[in-house]
Amino acid sequence: MIKHFNFINIFFWIEKLINFISSIFFVFLLVGLSFALIFSPPDYLQGDSVRIMYIHVPSAWISLASFTFIALLSILYFLFKIKNIKLVIKSIAPIGLMFTCLALVTGSIWGQPTWGTWWAWDARITSMSILALFYIVLILTYKFVTEEDKANKISSFIAILGLINIPIIKYSVEWWNTLHQPASIKLSGSSTIHSSMLTPLLLMFFVLLLYCALIFLMKYKTEIIRIKKKNLKRL
Repeated sequence: MIKHFNFINIFFWIEKLINFISSIFFVFLLVGLSFALIFSPPDYLQGDSVRIMYIHVPSAWISLASFTFIALLSILYFLFKIKNIKLVIKSIAPIGLMFTCLALVTGSIWGQPTWGTWWAWDARITSMSILALFYIVLILTYKFVTEEDKANKISSFIAILGLINIPIIKYSVEWWNTLHQPASIKLSGSSTIHSSMLTPLLLMFFVLLLYCALIFLMKYKTEIIRIKKKNLKRL
C-alpha cells in the first residue's frame, strides 16, 4: 500500500536528487564542452567535423543502454509482476527515443562531410532506425492501450523482442560491410582512440548521463502524480 506520507517521502528525495544533479550538471557541461570544442584536436582526416562524435557516440551508447535496461525490467515484470517497474519503463522510454533520434540526426550531419551523403541504409543505421521504431511502438502502446494489464504485457513483449536488435547494432560493423568503422573503444584489449579525444568523449558521456537522470526523475515524478490523481492504492 502506498500511503500519503510515502508520496511525500518519494517527492522529497526526488527533489533532493534533482537539485543535486542540477547543481553539478552545468559545471560538467561547461568542462565537457570546453574539452570537446577547444582542447580536443581536430582529426587529421575529418577535421573539426569529428567533434560531432562527442554528442553522437554518447547518444548511441545511452539509447542502447536504455533499451537494454527496459528489456531487463520487462523480464522482471513478467517474473514478479512488480507494477512499479512499469513506471520506470514509462519514464525511460521517451528518453531512449530522444537519444536514439539524436544519434541518428548527429550521425547524418557527421556523415555528410565524411561519407559525402546525409543518409545511407547500411546495417548500423538501419538497425538504429529499427530501434527507434521499437521505442515508438512501446510509447504508443502505453498511450493508446487503455487497459493497464494488457498495456503492460504488450509493452513487455515488445521490449523483450526488441532486445534481439541490440547485439545486431553492436556487431553490425563486424558482420556486414558498413560505412561505420569498427569500435575504437574496447572493454577488452587496447583502444585505438587517442586520449586527447577519449577524455572529452567520456566527459560528454557523463554529462549526457546526468541529463538523462534529470529527465528521468522529472518524468518519474510526473507518473507518480498521475497515479495519485487517479486515487490508485497500488503502483
